[in-house]
Amino acid sequence: MNSSYTEQNNKTAEAVARLKAEIDAADAVVIGAGAGLSTSAGFLYTGERFEKYFPDFIRKYRFEDMYSGGFQVMQLPPGELWAYWSRYIYINRYMDPPKSVYRELFELVKEKDYFVLTTNVDHCFQKAGFDKHRLFYTQGDYGLWQCSRPCHQKTYDNEETVRSMVLAQGFAIAEDGALTVPEGAALQMTVPPELVPRCPVCGEPMRMNLRADDTFVEDDGWHAAAQRYSDFLRRHSGLKVLFLEAGVGWNTPGIIKYPFWRMTRDEKDAVYACLNYSEAYAPDEIAARSICIDGDIGEILAQLK
Repeated sequence: MNSSYTEQNNKTAEAVARLKAEIDAADAVVIGAGAGLSTSAGFLYTGERFEKYFPDFIRKYRFEDMYSGGFQVMQLPPGELWAYWSRYIYINRYMDPPKSVYRELFELVKEKDYFVLTTNVDHCFQKAGFDKHRLFYTQGDYGLWQCSRPCHQKTYDNEETVRSMVLAQGFAIAEDGALTVPEGAALQMTVPPELVPRCPVCGEPMRMNLRADDTFVEDDGWHAAAQRYSDFLRRHSGLKVLFLEAGVGWNTPGIIKYPFWRMTRDEKDAVYACLNYSEAYAPDEIAARSICIDGDIGEILAQLK
């Protein structure tokens, strides 16, 4: 066996044991979650999953992955645009992830005083059992629409319309909620005009409530969650808090990563933990109170049981 591999395994085992001890000892756990957590749970935007639900778009437009396709369809007619986005929304918001990573994370912290700050928009935390009043989705939600202008600061639940859209394209929805392609079905790459969403106030097209620019709507629910997060941090200041970062990359480090580093530095009893595949890192300033574990988050959580 390669000696460096053995050494890394030993280091990982020690770090996992230390993280388990810190979770047990913490007065509170603040989870900061990024896209890597959903990737570990099986929400992949390429490969078999992409090819299963978007074969027609791949053939016609040569889309290479689900994410970039979401930008490319913005130039298409509304019927095609929403055919693509309804599939995208349904499988990434209304279907459960293939793996139980979120449920395992919940089991790990459910008896603790916890709060979740996440840039993910797939609703996986709430589906796994996390208390919705302990969640702050900073970047929006696949399950919400807003006015594209926007003419007012309100969002709208889209589940009923999205279900109608995917059914109109020839898909079927199984009893467990999974989207399926009936054998021999010829999928339609468009939705009926009456299903294309328009703002109920001004009549302009609706769009996803995702933070892409300064038109992102921060509705009453968003502000209430932001206040609950702020209150949670204030109440636990000076206590033993574990800042547990999972799968956070470098697209928006100012939302989770940098604040977690800063709060760990400023709170003398705080501990920072970073679970990430190939990007587990902490600055030297807080290294003594940091636990960095490089690897698949699902595998790390399995070791924490």
